[in-house]
Amino acid sequence: MERVTYGSAGLLVLVLVTACSANDPAPIAMVGGARGPAVSFSPQDKTKDVSTDQPVVVAANSGKLRSVRVDGGKSALKGMLSGDGTRWRSIGTARPGTAYTVTAVTEDAAGKQTTTSSTFTTVKGKETFDIETITPNKDDTGLTVGVGMPIMIAFDKPVTDRVSIERNLTVRSSKPVEGAWHWFDDQHVDFRPQKYWPARTRVRVEARLAGVRGGPAMYGKRDVTLNFKIGRSQITKGSTDEHVLTVRRDGKKVRTMPMSAGQGGQWKYYTTSGIHLAMSREPVTVMTSPGIGPGQAGYYRLTVYNTVRISNSGEYVHSAPWSVGSQGNSNVSHGCVNISPDNAKWFIKNTLIGDPIIITGSPRKLEPTNGWGHWQENWRQWLKWSSLKAGPTISLS
Repeated sequence: MERVTYGSAGLLVLVLVTACSANDPAPIAMVGGARGPAVSFSPQDKTKDVSTDQPVVVAANSGKLRSVRVDGGKSALKGMLSGDGTRWRSIGTARPGTAYTVTAVTEDAAGKQTTTSSTFTTVKGKETFDIETITPNKDDTGLTVGVGMPIMIAFDKPVTDRVSIERNLTVRSSKPVEGAWHWFDDQHVDFRPQKYWPARTRVRVEARLAGVRGGPAMYGKRDVTLNFKIGRSQITKGSTDEHVLTVRRDGKKVRTMPMSAGQGGQWKYYTTSGIHLAMSREPVTVMTSPGIGPGQAGYYRLTVYNTVRISNSGEYVHSAPWSVGSQGNSNVSHGCVNISPDNAKWFIKNTLIGDPIIITGSPRKLEPTNGWGHWQENWRQWLKWSSLKAGPTISLS
């Protein structure tokens, strides 16, 4: 099932991620002889069309493994050795259409070492998919963001194997949180915690997608890692009835600003109610009337300063010197939140991308797909669109 995608440019580890295949490994073939300990390999020697997510398993049936190497040219697989030194298992996914050589060195009780090898070839892929954008990013948001910031991944083409992809998206955080991925459509998957991020949390997203199946004969092109930090907790609340914005930082009130919201009359002239996020900070924005062209009644084109975008339907918190007399007592805008030039200058300077900006009182509700309206869905609604549901992030030391 799909949903309409949001209009923005779109990793905790969730313990939903796993390095192993959902399928059991193939039977282990034994290689060896009287002069050395027998070694077992899975996949078996000379196996073709091996799935990229099938783990490589090497077992010493006598003696111990001293080393295991899985070499595919430019693609090598890492792995983990069991505590007793008799079994090795690969971590991650192989590359499609690649010939791998598995080389195992074993040692018997007398200390004699034997080298044994096996080969296999992975299934060929007809096409690849890649991460087109990942947000937050340094260019658009900086690497310190607000407590409401979601992780947003956009793929360069539709993918259908959502479970396989989610298994390989890992979110690590210095302060563990419960969270989940959420599919907006086949090209957009986003992550958010159940509650806001704890302030001053370090986060790392690991998209281990190289060789991961995205659909029939389609595999991931590369791995992507992103590190960012959650800043102080700053939450702004405003009411279209009370005409005031109140900014609280780490729970303490730091600023109160008179405001004027959408005048209503027409639906498009209401400011949306809901949990918005700061999406961009723009020193200068040119605003035009939605759906109305030059020469038509109600047309406008304004150059506006110190703006903070809060939706994709044209809503900003911005400087409005022309409405200062109405700020604090009435709503006269075309849907934006008007504040004074001094307050706008302070707000853009003190706002992080991803800071929650909560507006109440309007009959028009912010849709979850309008910009970054992720927090408009309650947790049950959010999980409805997750393939692997919720889980805690992995600790980031």
